[in-house]
Amino acid sequence: MMAPCVAFIIIVLVYPVSQMLALGFHNASGFTLAYYARFFSSPVYLEVLWITVKWSAIVTVICLVLGYPVAYLLTSVSPRSAGLLLLLLAIPLTTSLLVRTYAWMVILGQQGIINKTLLWLGLISKPIELLHNSFAVVVGMVQVLVPFMILTLTGVMKNIDKGLVVAARTLGANPVRAFFRIFVPLTLPGIGSGCLLVFVMSCGYFVIPALLGGPRDVWISMLIETQVNNVVDWGFAAALAGILLVLVVAIFCVYERYWGLDRIWGGV
Repeated sequence: MMAPCVAFIIIVLVYPVSQMLALGFHNASGFTLAYYARFFSSPVYLEVLWITVKWSAIVTVICLVLGYPVAYLLTSVSPRSAGLLLLLLAIPLTTSLLVRTYAWMVILGQQGIINKTLLWLGLISKPIELLHNSFAVVVGMVQVLVPFMILTLTGVMKNIDKGLVVAARTLGANPVRAFFRIFVPLTLPGIGSGCLLVFVMSCGYFVIPALLGGPRDVWISMLIETQVNNVVDWGFAAALAGILLVLVVAIFCVYERYWGLDRIWGGV
């Protein structure tokens, strides 16, 4: 009964990905590692990889800080209120990513609402640069990815027995200590799952860094797009994609080692 599913995965995923990766090991002369040697021998390409990893990690941490309280709230309110909050959380997901990115360009622009408000309040004398920099990229990506963090954390938190926190308080722990000593450790699988999903998704984003970032905000996804559409160097683009794939697989392996991939779907 699994045969149709396996065949579908092989046709639409395994075969195309393997063909793409194979391009990174072949050129006109045959088998080669020149594309990978070109990447690792250039400080510029290594800097691009570092920018991707660094800002993806920053986005992940911010999503965790913003999403944890919201996820806790979703598991603490009544089911009706939780349903309403989940609806509000899901509404942005129904809007095109491109539309939301252009909306941030309007908001963060020199004539956007933020600069106009600061000028009106007299806090600044001239518009500040909020667009085409790392700040804009982080803002745009956090707005898109924080719902995934919240939903993942909620899936784990709802399975935690709140009576454990109550028991800790009856034994003399104050509310803050009971929360951080009992509840937070039990949510570590959810924290790991949310961080894994957000980080992996961040590494592969193209639209937001391309539209909101500046000249120094070149991510590896943007480099791949340039190699395919502008330089037309499919071999090097495939090598870049292979390096990004290896990075993601390595992160999944580390997560599987310490938590298990089944925790991604809300297991505890």
